[in-house]
Amino acid sequence: MDFITKLPRTARGVDAIWVIVDRLTKSAHFLAISESSSAERLPEIYVLEVVARHGVPTSIVSDRDMRFTSRFWKKFHEELGTRLHFSTAYHP
Repeated sequence: MDFITKLPRTARGVDAIWVIVDRLTKSAHFLAISESSSAERLPEIYVLEVVARHGVPTSIVSDRDMRFTSRFWKKFHEELGTRLHFSTAYHP
């Protein structure tokens, strides 16, 4: 999981893309979001766009963005039974 940020803002207020890649199947989701989307908003988007289509993953590798390291995000995945792993900077 990672974000592509600093994109031109659309009329809907979208200025970032949330990239989610399934390392097993090599499938990818590119979700249009606002760069200012909170850690509380991301799980809603995640469930609607990813979990609803593919089920709950057993583990996730993400960068160390504040939204992915927040207590809220960690608790959300603990409840789902998903293990979180964090990559080092610039090395997915």
